Amino acid sequence: MPAVTADTVHLPRLAEPGLGDVDRPVRRITTAPGGYEGEGFPVRRAFAGVRLADLDPFIHMDEMGAVDYGPGEPKGTPWHPHRGFETVTYMIDGTFQHQDSHGGGGLIADGATQWMTAGAGILHIETPPAELVESGGLFHGVQLWVNLPAKDKFAAPRYQSIEGPQVALAASPDGGALVRVIAGDVGTRQGPGSTHTPISVVHVTVSPGATVHVPWNPEFNALAYVLGGRGAVGPQRTAIEAGQLAVFGAGDLVTVGAAERQDSVSPRLEVLLLGGRPIREHVEMHGPFVMNTRAELVQAVEDYQAGRLGVIPAGALMPHRV
Repeated sequence: MPAVTADTVHLPRLAEPGLGDVDRPVRRITTAPGGYEGEGFPVRRAFAGVRLADLDPFIHMDEMGAVDYGPGEPKGTPWHPHRGFETVTYMIDGTFQHQDSHGGGGLIADGATQWMTAGAGILHIETPPAELVESGGLFHGVQLWVNLPAKDKFAAPRYQSIEGPQVALAASPDGGALVRVIAGDVGTRQGPGSTHTPISVVHVTVSPGATVHVPWNPEFNALAYVLGGRGAVGPQRTAIEAGQLAVFGAGDLVTVGAAERQDSVSPRLEVLLLGGRPIREHVEMHGPFVMNTRAELVQAVEDYQAGRLGVIPAGALMPHRV
């Protein structure tokens, strides 16, 4: 799991918890079921069984892989539409190509993040590059859907490419944890992601036996999804492992600790921390559309069928076949 690595000895350190800081309690642990997406690549449905009210402002998240593909096996998604939200694709291992109908595109690889605001409507494709399809290889990433408030549902589409070296890095006070801030603030560190809805997206790696207290905006909700390894979260040291999600209650910080013994597949605890200011608006969803009313969903489908969400560009990227 390469993502972005660094020597924690020389990084800025998170502050120790203050006397009045409240460690967020764990309200629930859920286990993500498996499924398939796009052309048939395996995913874990990270938010399955969790109320939208607990996820708000997030809507959906898939962990893609981790899977070690053989030659000819890598798969992606064909061209498809979105409206009403933002998609965040974070690649930990492997490579995805992206192209959209508004001119955005490029490679997403090894710690990079693609942040696409669908807004009023967009078409896009995400697919492994030809060389990865030909050779096979390790593939692991996350796609997160971030809701937009009603006032921004029809915002102009936007694309952000956040390369791995752009993320803000920090270490726990003892150097036992590496904190990568993709969006939002953690202590004095600010991530490069620009968001309509105030949120934080943070990838934390914790060495065996170490613990980190991550300061967290008390106005935000807090979720922790385990990408690899095992450990414990919250003040009661609630056990958690790969493929599980913790939903936290109120407080000022999130505590994550790694078990003393890990395994060879994931020698450290890898956790994705998510939080944001709840939008608290009614949500209506249908496939790739996230709106506020059923009438808006009907309009989204009609607009897509009429070509008003965009058109596939000439000479567009297409899935590679062997």
